[in-house]
Amino acid sequence: MVVRTIYVTRHAFRVSYTLNAATGEYHTNSPSPTGIPSDPPLASYGVQQSHELAETLARLDPAIDYVYSSPFYRCLQTVQPAIEKLGDGIKFRVDNGIGEWYGVAHFDHPSPAPPAVLKTLFPSFIDESYKPSIIPPRSGETIQQLHDRVAHALDDIIASVDAETGSRDVAILICTHAATLIAIGRALTGNMPSDPNDDDFVAPTAGITKLTRKQVSPEGQSIEPLEWKDGKGVAGGWICLLNGNCDHLAGGAERSWGFKDAEL
Repeated sequence: MVVRTIYVTRHAFRVSYTLNAATGEYHTNSPSPTGIPSDPPLASYGVQQSHELAETLARLDPAIDYVYSSPFYRCLQTVQPAIEKLGDGIKFRVDNGIGEWYGVAHFDHPSPAPPAVLKTLFPSFIDESYKPSIIPPRSGETIQQLHDRVAHALDDIIASVDAETGSRDVAILICTHAATLIAIGRALTGNMPSDPNDDDFVAPTAGITKLTRKQVSPEGQSIEPLEWKDGKGVAGGWICLLNGNCDHLAGGAERSWGFKDAEL
């Protein structure tokens, strides 16, 4: 059987940080547990959101079998309550291919903490043996490069899970960032707008986007990872059923982001 459902969520409300574009230095007033200024934790309100999100994720149908997360602390902190509720049968993996997007710069952006460090912070569910699908360049990416990177990562993730599954269809949860979430929606559906600033996929904090897979061959064969546009989509294409739904959050949809908000 194969992956039939993918849920995508953006990390919950985080502590803010700033970037000095002239020097390439990041700064935050709230120290990060990883020691990386561009890797802040959730704000207290975001912690509340993560628990509200977990209540809904634990009740989803179809139920979540795999959780993939960006390696940044705010994403891991967001899914931690859900993983605890989902129980020991969940397979959890950290993948840089679905990590944060940084625009092209004249300096190197910070890398996320390595698995060995994350293991000390989240000892119950970090798998140090997992090899990420792709590592984004530290010099940053164009918007098109982000979309192609995400398509490559999704193709690898879906193919890997397809190969592991037994006699039933499975569902994946991905926890990521706003820009990456939008790129995931476009790569899976194959619908890349001519203007990347279009508000086709919304990315509020701790929202839920749900996509279901179109018909695939019995072998679960995926398409070539870069041939995802014009409605083709990664791994045979997907249909979006929920787009940034926030019915589970007491505060509703907040801090949605689009590429028009990017500082390039």
